[in-house]
Amino acid sequence: MANLEILTYPDERLGRVSERVERFDEALRTFIVALSQALDAGPGGVGIAAPQTGQLQRIVIIDCSRARKPIPNKGRLVLINPELTAWKGMEVGREGCLSVPNYTGNVIRATEITLQAQDECGALHDYCFQGYEARVVQHEIDHLDGLLFLDRLVSRRVDLFQRKTFLPSKE
Repeated sequence: MANLEILTYPDERLGRVSERVERFDEALRTFIVALSQALDAGPGGVGIAAPQTGQLQRIVIIDCSRARKPIPNKGRLVLINPELTAWKGMEVGREGCLSVPNYTGNVIRATEITLQAQDECGALHDYCFQGYEARVVQHEIDHLDGLLFLDRLVSRRVDLFQRKTFLPSKE
């Protein structure tokens, strides 16, 4: 599979809702490898969702071991058809996105979440995430529902910030 291109705002495809994965086959596993490579190629990203590459499937990859500051984490996880089952606590935190490369913003997220998701073979797993890792998972699941962190800002006037260092353009 060729290198996947990361779609950037305001690409309208980022606002579309993704469909459940029904086939757990070699084509899916090949796509997951390409999606993982796209995450690794990005500048410091800790998560990616299939819709960010134009594939409207409910697939996310998170890897908080890539975070700049060490945090407790579960390493690299592929979450297919993730469904939040519970959440608690709320906290404002700064988020960035591979699809909104030159901005960050303050977003309110749950501090602890539980969810169910399938793996590459279709097996169902239960997960509990806390803190930064919970934030990353929620951010990526938003992509599956056609949402960007920009849609979660309380105020674009006070909660959106231009990066001091711009990320390289794809042009």
